[in-house]
Amino acid sequence: MEVINLSEQNSLVGQFMSEVRDKVLQQERLRFRTNIHRLAQIMAYEISKRLRYREVEVETPLGVKKTRVIDDRVVLATILRAGLPFHEGFLSYFDGADNAFVSAYRKYFPKTDDFVVHIEYIASPRLDDKTLIIVDPMLATGSSMELAYQALVTKGHPSHIHVASVIATDQAIEVVRKRLPADKTTLWTADIDHELNTHSYIIPGLGDAGDLLYGEKE
Repeated sequence: MEVINLSEQNSLVGQFMSEVRDKVLQQERLRFRTNIHRLAQIMAYEISKRLRYREVEVETPLGVKKTRVIDDRVVLATILRAGLPFHEGFLSYFDGADNAFVSAYRKYFPKTDDFVVHIEYIASPRLDDKTLIIVDPMLATGSSMELAYQALVTKGHPSHIHVASVIATDQAIEVVRKRLPADKTTLWTADIDHELNTHSYIIPGLGDAGDLLYGEKE
């Protein structure tokens, strides 16, 4: 499995990542959502370079020009709820894509930091022979991504899978490498952090992405 960390090169990714991590700036919800959206657009552009293309002729007011357009059938899949603005960023570039949604949440055991991930909802088109892009801003343990993938492939088996995140951990990357088909999976992230705390939150990370995007939950 190929892992692509966009922070390894100098680009606007570093600027946007510095803002989403900043505990003062991230309190501006609109700015936080906008930066997540921007990171998704950059990643969508990079992923677009890996897709298949076909040549078409476009008629302009003054003539005809050959150009290339995407020939892959793309499905954008999102893990609710934190994935929504990330998804919208991708959809603003892959505007003709079909869409899939999976609900995944952590259920903690009383008085412990232990949890299990529950999948409660899935809406997806058929995935056979399509390019699946699964987006989730925070890949902490990798459990949600693994279960979301298992739920999605009940709708068919894609030709290639792109996993996209804002921050991934070493642990999550290994889970994706082992649990998704490594020969047809590419993992994209805006940065990699190397530590989880006892609550399985990414350190230094950026906090709870869902709460920062939409407000705290009970």
